[in-house]
Amino acid sequence: MQQEAIEHLGTVRDWIRFGVSRLEKSGVVYGQGTDNAWDESVFLVLRTLDLPVDELEPFLDARVLPQERHRLYHVLDRRCRDQIPAAYILGEAWLSGLRFIVNEDVLIPRSPVSELIQEGFSPWLDDRPEPGRIVDACTGSGCLAILAALRFPHAEVLATDISERALAVAAQNIALYGLTDRITLVQTDMIEALAPDNTCDLILCNPPYVNSTSMTALPAEFQHEPELALTGGQDGMQLVARLIEQIQSRISPTGHLILEIGHEKAHFESAFPDLNPTWLQTEAADDQIMLLAGNDLIK
Repeated sequence: MQQEAIEHLGTVRDWIRFGVSRLEKSGVVYGQGTDNAWDESVFLVLRTLDLPVDELEPFLDARVLPQERHRLYHVLDRRCRDQIPAAYILGEAWLSGLRFIVNEDVLIPRSPVSELIQEGFSPWLDDRPEPGRIVDACTGSGCLAILAALRFPHAEVLATDISERALAVAAQNIALYGLTDRITLVQTDMIEALAPDNTCDLILCNPPYVNSTSMTALPAEFQHEPELALTGGQDGMQLVARLIEQIQSRISPTGHLILEIGHEKAHFESAFPDLNPTWLQTEAADDQIMLLAGNDLIK
């Protein structure tokens, strides 16, 4: 098949079609940036050819050079045969229109918190002044910290992670957007190393929250992501509980926590029956991201 494909697939359109067919036949799992074979194939083909991800039409009938065909076949083969996520093959992921450097030391950027950041958390925080101090806990690639810094240009932003390797990736992305002077990286467990002075106006956190049963059933693609960034213990709430404990002396009384917990709403409500979050709606769901007020978290 390889030789035949390289000989006869001459255009970008041909390779996207071939990619869709390979993806459909191989039974790969999506959900790490795309959710269907077409979008996945377009992403793989365009970025392998160093073409912009948002300009497909002008290039559909462009001819592909023989050397590029070899490269395309190899990339599609790795995705379909080895079930490696597209972002790790290409070394990049896109979120809210921005490119982020990634490798297997960080979770692939896909958090719907990004939508809320772009909207300035409207309408939920419309009556609040813009945050002066923002913390992105479990920052990984740094994507949410970067989006927050761009959306709130006057805020001081701190990005924390326990993984030194993850922080190295975050540093690359922060430099990519010229935000080294605006975003401070802190290696710590959740927000433990931050001063207990109740000055954090906005804390964002997409923590490891996958429960132990779900961890055993992860598709092959998700097993390429760092376990440290996924596993949340028996009920998925181990790291969330740690954050809730640490946050009491760090969040401002008028501040807010934006917390993503995926499909673990039932486990959250069981673990924290005294908390009464506001659930924030995104394109994907209305029960995966919550807002908690600082006053409700300080004891």
